[in-house]
Amino acid sequence: MSTKNQISVEIPQTVLNEVNQKLQDCKTLLAPYLKALTADDRKSLFKMGDKTVATVQKVKSYLETNPEFAPVYMDKAEFLKDEAVVTGLNPISNLVDQLASDLSDTITLAGSEALMASMLYYGTTKEAASKGVATAKPIYDDLSQRFSKRGNKNFSEKK
Repeated sequence: MSTKNQISVEIPQTVLNEVNQKLQDCKTLLAPYLKALTADDRKSLFKMGDKTVATVQKVKSYLETNPEFAPVYMDKAEFLKDEAVVTGLNPISNLVDQLASDLSDTITLAGSEALMASMLYYGTTKEAASKGVATAKPIYDDLSQRFSKRGNKNFSEKK
């Protein structure tokens, strides 16, 4: 069985440290302005999507040109603040979503390759232990606890 290597990178620890620090800085900068919601909170709220963002922006434009149609019970200042938050945070959210997706894909790919290589190593220690190689037995015994019977069965079916 051969393995197809789709990713071969080494990320220097200095890069990881710098990225982590910059993300922490971003989190700290935005913390006073962000609000966490419970699952129930999320369910109870109207949700803005691509179409409704445009609707809100259009209402903002009309509110500026035709304020006479704003109901007296509408807090115009709060509406404008809310719209500005959405407009300001959306590009950042899009960038973070793209970064999260790329991170997840890279972790998935590298993890898959690492797991496949681990399973190959496990297979050779299992075979060596079954042939009486003394140094392989403790390694196999240790690793066999990590690979469930179900996992081994699925792996052997893919061969």
